[in-house]
Amino acid sequence: MKKSLILLVVMILILAFAVGCAQADQTVVEKVMTEEKDMSDEKDMSEEKDMSEEEDMDDKEMMGTLTEAGYIDLTPEQAKDLIESTSELVILDVSPKYAEGHLPGAINHYIGDGSLDAAIPSLDKSKPYLVYCHVDAASIPGATKLVEAGFNPVYRLFGNYSAWVDAGYPIEK
Repeated sequence: MKKSLILLVVMILILAFAVGCAQADQTVVEKVMTEEKDMSDEKDMSEEKDMSEEEDMDDKEMMGTLTEAGYIDLTPEQAKDLIESTSELVILDVSPKYAEGHLPGAINHYIGDGSLDAAIPSLDKSKPYLVYCHVDAASIPGATKLVEAGFNPVYRLFGNYSAWVDAGYPIEK
């Protein structure tokens, strides 16, 4: 009888342990499933955010390469297409050589003498801008200044004036 009682107690303990483990396992399974669902939801939200950011960037980059500074570099061909398709586009020459030749319709605010800085408050931020110079040392900071001042979109002619001329596109003097 004593052996039977001990065996019964051991069996009850084993059963209790098994039930407890099963409940613990169920709790762990529920917790893991909840965490996986949360992670899946976060991933879905992240993917949606990434996709919307990509769509925004695609809109901005339709025709060029978005730079870290926030302006978009365009080849001469892309710039020509932009000029032909965007009536509101402001073409901004930031060079000191405007009188020697410039893109048709361009306005000049030389960056080196402070003219660009002085003009920025009076420029229309709602319009798109295409910035160029005769050298990167002026067009890159010129485009960057516009972006930093809140202009959007800002494009820059990659290769500058000489690339435009080399492509055989018209100029004005």
